[in-house]
Amino acid sequence: MAKLTLRRVLKWFFGALLLVVLVVVATPLGRYILRAGWEEAKILSRRVPIEKVVADSTTTPELRERLRLVLSARSYAVDTLGLEAGESFTTFAQLDRDTLVLVLSAAYRDRLQAYRWWFPIVGRLPYKGFFKPQDARRARDDFQTRGFDTYLRPASAFSTLGWFNDPLLSTTVRGDTTFLANTVIHELSHNTLFVAGNAEFSESFASFIGSRGAEAFFRSRHAPAAAQAVADDWANDQVLGRFWEHTAKALDSAYRTWPNDSAARVAARDSVYLRARRELVDSVGPQLRGVNPAWLARVPLDNASLLARRVYAQRLDLFDSVWVRNDRDVRRSITAVRDAVRGASDPFSALERVLRK
Repeated sequence: MAKLTLRRVLKWFFGALLLVVLVVVATPLGRYILRAGWEEAKILSRRVPIEKVVADSTTTPELRERLRLVLSARSYAVDTLGLEAGESFTTFAQLDRDTLVLVLSAAYRDRLQAYRWWFPIVGRLPYKGFFKPQDARRARDDFQTRGFDTYLRPASAFSTLGWFNDPLLSTTVRGDTTFLANTVIHELSHNTLFVAGNAEFSESFASFIGSRGAEAFFRSRHAPAAAQAVADDWANDQVLGRFWEHTAKALDSAYRTWPNDSAARVAARDSVYLRARRELVDSVGPQLRGVNPAWLARVPLDNASLLARRVYAQRLDLFDSVWVRNDRDVRRSITAVRDAVRGASDPFSALERVLRK
């Protein structure tokens, strides 16, 4: 009787396992997760302790110096800022390609609404990463055929939110020193706070921590020029963040003028972007520090690119207000933001309520 019961249990177990495998393989999401898992496994298999790479006599002096900077920025993030790091950024992975991943965003043309992909654990996100360029371009073309705006761009780093010990990647280490420090602190902030289903808040918070954290890090190293460069970049982010928000409000107003006419809504949208282009070059450009005006004339302006940029630059003034209120102490600011948004359905509103007190 016991053998019969055990046999039945095993039969049901393996049957259920087979069903799960078939579901995974048969669905686009399942295949995507398998592909992402395979690529992550390849990255993890190439990890080498950074200390070992630094000690290797064949390592170039430039790479050795950058790796030491990463270790210092990581230590500062953990010891001074109080970020959760686990073993992230203690290893280095040399990839066989120049681009880590291509990130796709899509948005409806007749309303300011992003297309959102659903993923296990993190919920719905307004972007999707592709390790194979042909897959990314195929997905982009499919969305364009269906009438969506699309925005495809490369990313040199990403965070697994603490699920794995993220290595420093060869695609990331090529950046300058300010970018490196900012990236390390930005990605570690995701281990500390990531609001599931709200990428806009999570990424904007990480932008704030990465910038203000990197600025404080360089000041602690008595590197005022690097600290000022980070501060200038953060000031630019805030200027552009306000411009993206202003443009989004103008689009919402234009869309409301034509509630039932999709073609008219798209035409109104095009007019808004035409004015926004002039404003970006003539009014916003002079406020930016160290930005080539020619770049502003080439910045893509459509719903997908606008919403994608706002993911990382939404209500940055709120985070800086928290920073000022906490005596410009980044660690205290992190704690204040975490306490304010804990359990909140709308973290931005929760932060506003705290600041009003």
